[in-house]
Amino acid sequence: MTDFVDATAFNFEQGQRARKLFAAVVLAALDDAISDDKKYGNGPEQIARWARSRDGREVLSCAGIDPNERVVAGLMEFVGRGVRTSVALSREESERRQAAELAAEAA
Repeated sequence: MTDFVDATAFNFEQGQRARKLFAAVVLAALDDAISDDKKYGNGPEQIARWARSRDGREVLSCAGIDPNERVVAGLMEFVGRGVRTSVALSREESERRQAAELAAEAA
């Protein structure tokens, strides 16, 4: 019985690691699209084309993201903002964003 539990826990952990790996691929694709947007001005179109492709849908699914049009629109909006993923995921950026929202509510 304990062997079954150990095997299940191990398989779950392996699945979580794989999901994190595919999430890193999605973040890299976003960074590439942001750099394309700065160079050529076509970043949102690039990420939309990738997310709608067979490979993009597969990577998004493996990352635990449902590859629907709402997600594609969100990815395009994120790329359009031009904030790199490492900056967007940092604590300072989230605190700055929260402070800006509180200031907007107070005004």
